[in-house]
Amino acid sequence: MIVVTGAAGFIGSHLIDKLNQEGFKAIIAVDLFHDEVKLANLDHQNILASLDRRVFIPWLEENAEGVEFIFHLGAHTDTTETDEALFAELNTNYTKQVWNICATEQIPLIYASSAATYGLGELGFSDDHSLIPQLQPLNAYAHSKHQFDLWALGQEKRPFYWAGLKFFNVYGKNEDHKGKMSSMVYQLHRQIEDGGKVRLFKSYDEKYDDGEQLRDFVYVQDVVNVMYWMMHHRKDSGIYNVGTGQARSFKDVVNALQQVLDKQVDIEYIDMPEHLRDKYQYFTEADLKKLKSIGFPMDFSSLEDGVRACCSNLPN
Repeated sequence: MIVVTGAAGFIGSHLIDKLNQEGFKAIIAVDLFHDEVKLANLDHQNILASLDRRVFIPWLEENAEGVEFIFHLGAHTDTTETDEALFAELNTNYTKQVWNICATEQIPLIYASSAATYGLGELGFSDDHSLIPQLQPLNAYAHSKHQFDLWALGQEKRPFYWAGLKFFNVYGKNEDHKGKMSSMVYQLHRQIEDGGKVRLFKSYDEKYDDGEQLRDFVYVQDVVNVMYWMMHHRKDSGIYNVGTGQARSFKDVVNALQQVLDKQVDIEYIDMPEHLRDKYQYFTEADLKKLKSIGFPMDFSSLEDGVRACCSNLPN
């Protein structure tokens, strides 16, 4: 059996699609399963069973012998939430429980970290383990992910294979349930379809013009390909960046959408909420040297190709 937590979520549902395409059907899907929009992500997928995340840990303790691999993608991901105790419970401590069982039973584990752990990027975006303790995440969500990364690196008892993946700005279909946490590609697509005008935050950093803030936008199918490759690779454990290695601007996203949708739009630059201004990432770009060094074929979609591939699947 292969376990996927966060199975009805954005990345998790795409991973199950990939596993099904490759012939894997004995999949245990773990999530909360209370959001009808989110549940639609699992339509037409082949799974062995679905489990509520609240009963997953005892289930895993009883059924570990039959589990071949765990993808732990489920998490509380609202970057505007400030309740650190909630994040500690749902993200850090829950993942520790999964890790400890995997370490005891020697089940290979891939878990989701986040590029949000890099904070403002003052130290760059290297996934070198020696630099990770110096990172300064900016919000409670990122802090919870960072705390687990640090904990994992300090463990002597580990799964025989493990990887923590720092996802950069992932976009694609199956984001309908994410609301304000959905990708900028999704949000801008909706804005164009709803009214033809898009809204972007003004820049409050003199180094960046309005709309020229930069992100490493990575297509969800490429993210899934990394995870699937690692499931078979099963060596070189550690923390890895997952992005394209190429930062692109929000204006680039608008231009890519205009081209695919064959629509011209106006951009309105709006004030950024004051509480975000000192916590806003103006630049992110994955350093992929470590991922490349272990042999992953570095074939990531360009922003234009990724937007083109996913646009036909986004809701009108």
